[in-house]
Amino acid sequence: MASTGKTGALTARRAGLVACHVCGKLQPWVAGSECSRCGSMLHQRKPDSLQRSWAFLVSALLLYFPANLYPIMTTTTFGVPENSTIIGGVILLWQYGSYPVAAVVFIASVMIPIIKFLVIGSLLLLVRYGHPVKLSQQTRLFRLIEYIGPWSMIDVFVVILLFALIQFGGIASVYPGPAAAAFAAMVITTMFSALFFDTRLLWDKL
Repeated sequence: MASTGKTGALTARRAGLVACHVCGKLQPWVAGSECSRCGSMLHQRKPDSLQRSWAFLVSALLLYFPANLYPIMTTTTFGVPENSTIIGGVILLWQYGSYPVAAVVFIASVMIPIIKFLVIGSLLLLVRYGHPVKLSQQTRLFRLIEYIGPWSMIDVFVVILLFALIQFGGIASVYPGPAAAAFAAMVITTMFSALFFDTRLLWDKL
């Protein structure tokens, strides 16, 4: 009979089962075996989950600073260039009375990345040092962050849209700034950090 651990909770791992990381099929665990459905190599936990998640999270943190300090776009009006950072663009939209747009850009481009850093970093530390908060709540919070993470790209989409639409020669033009690449890379690395994090590691302490 499989051990149920300290809490009496019978997990798939304790029952000798494993879920395929590719197709999700639950099947008996045999070391070095392949999934009976898709043929992928089976692992009880994502290989090097914590190391990869930490690496991408630190990379995202390093990219966050140039993404916010450098101009994300350059607007040229009658030959006069004007650089705009993310925060500068939010302030400009607010001054022009575009409050909903300013709020959306601020939340998607500033708040969501910070929240993702805090949540993923906290979960990584909780795996290492313990987790007094209910595990079900931690898992739901991670799923929410994983879902809303790609919306941070809204700033890059806005710059691309303006670049495509506002090209009037010497009258007015919009060009992407160096921060656009850094911001896109930051969003991608945070998505990879969340992707490589295995939430089942939180439950291994049970």
